[in-house]
Amino acid sequence: MTIVHMVMFKFRPEVTAEHKETFVRELKKLKELDCVKGHRLVVGGPSVTDPIERSKGFEFALVSLHDNLQELERYQASKEHHWVTSTYMFPYKEDLVRFDFEVAEEDEHMWL
Repeated sequence: MTIVHMVMFKFRPEVTAEHKETFVRELKKLKELDCVKGHRLVVGGPSVTDPIERSKGFEFALVSLHDNLQELERYQASKEHHWVTSTYMFPYKEDLVRFDFEVAEEDEHMWL
């Protein structure tokens, strides 16, 4: 089984580009956690959606893979995840969307 974890981030307007760059750099380090399947974690942004209004103001996205729900929970509970989100995201966020789903067995080959 594979769990896909997706998060989209929207910062408040006054948050600087430098802060956002630091957030992305620190967020990418989470791929080193052993609860991230095959160290598959990618962070992208800013959005290149055209027209940009369709992004609804979300600027960055994260996608990570996990072996199961327990591994996703370990990821969420890790001190590294807590540090990045509590230091660089939650005090500065306007909005955040999280969506997690299990990949169907017949589709796992596309994610692995």
